[in-house]
Amino acid sequence: MAHLTESPSDKERFMCIYPAYINSKRTLAEGRRIASEKAVENPTCAEIRDVLTAAGMNVHVENKMYPREWNRDVQFRGRVRVQVKKEDGSLYLDKFSSQGKMKIDRRVDIPVYDLSLIRGLWETRVKKYKQRQKKEKERLSQSALTKVNQQWQYRIACRKMKSSEMVELQHYLERSSLREVDIEPYLDTGSGADAGLEVEEKRFIFELCGDEWTEVPPALYEMTYLREWHIRSTKILKIPEFIEMFQDLRVLDMPKNCIEKLPVEIGKLVNLRELNVSYNRLCEIPPELGDCENLEVMELTSNLNLNELPFELRSLKKLVHLDIAENKFASIPVCVLRMSGLQWLDLSNNLLTDLPEDIDRLEELNSLFVHKNKMTYLPMALSNMAALKMVVVSGDELVCYPSRLSDDPDIKFIKLFDNPVGQRDKGNTKDVASEKGHPVDGDKEFMQTYIDSLKGRDSAPTYTTKVSLTCLL
Repeated sequence: MAHLTESPSDKERFMCIYPAYINSKRTLAEGRRIASEKAVENPTCAEIRDVLTAAGMNVHVENKMYPREWNRDVQFRGRVRVQVKKEDGSLYLDKFSSQGKMKIDRRVDIPVYDLSLIRGLWETRVKKYKQRQKKEKERLSQSALTKVNQQWQYRIACRKMKSSEMVELQHYLERSSLREVDIEPYLDTGSGADAGLEVEEKRFIFELCGDEWTEVPPALYEMTYLREWHIRSTKILKIPEFIEMFQDLRVLDMPKNCIEKLPVEIGKLVNLRELNVSYNRLCEIPPELGDCENLEVMELTSNLNLNELPFELRSLKKLVHLDIAENKFASIPVCVLRMSGLQWLDLSNNLLTDLPEDIDRLEELNSLFVHKNKMTYLPMALSNMAALKMVVVSGDELVCYPSRLSDDPDIKFIKLFDNPVGQRDKGNTKDVASEKGHPVDGDKEFMQTYIDSLKGRDSAPTYTTKVSLTCLL
């Protein structure tokens, strides 16, 4: 207790304030220390610092994590130290005192237990639990019942499918067929719609494809009246900087190229509605993209090295469709939780282990895809999302989720189970993809067809299992 004799003006004597102390989303057991009606919703360390600084207090910020805080996102990190008294013992600011003085007198009775006994008991229970889990895992791996059940479930599902759905499923299972029919998962290439376009409308659309193209043709520089770019399956490495002159551009569709970086000039396309740069080589997104406030659809699928989005993208309030599947996101970017108009969010096939407790910020979200991640539970906040209509997860490791997802008939809660037999062919599939120079998009095509087939049903199946090629269609 030697530190009690130090001067009150030293930083070690400052009062500590964690954001959890005044967070209305936290319970008393989770660290809240004031009444919920006086607390605020999810305050950050920076906001507390700004308020105290504006009030004239002496503030110091430390990079510390509240011990009771389970969420390890950046917005929940940090604590604030504020000076309460001056060196002579008087209050730092008299306007915050009651009758000109402040007295702090706390007497707390702390019970003392023998923690070694509790720790030993707990370690014994944990050891026995792990042994039981290991034996159960070995038993299931040696049992053939799981594979037999998957075969039968597959045959039952095939009987209920239409002929067109069966064809699409066969294309997914046989990867070679996908390359023969040239299925495009994101662009609706209906011949009837193209045939109905007027000549006047077509002259505002630019299309380019083919491996022989390594850069955008220079003639495009003179065509600033264009409204749509459709450039796919080329070897183009970058988007030209003169794109800022295309102020009427509505659609920028450039999937399956070799683009490594987006130019900062893209932020000047104020009329841009759709952006598709899936299946490229992007490793970062420029913050200037947040200036495209009219953007409604953004697809960044399968850029492999993409693991974060700049916070400036929170300005995209009109964005309704966001697809960042098949990347390396370890958590949902903070900027995504600020996109209040978002309705469709695809985070499948990433490195997620959990979802944030404040995901209910997305009040208009109706479709959430988080399958092919390593999540064992879903937060209770999903029960507060009234607009939610569809949730797709991987059920192999999922053990805990809100009961409303399975009980509410208005929500299609789909749990996908991977067949262990199919894992042996995964390496061969990746080799074929690397030889072709672009990732295989069979999973996305299968999921799109499967989701479309659910729209006409009154209820979703309890679970769905992918099976190996040994099953006869």
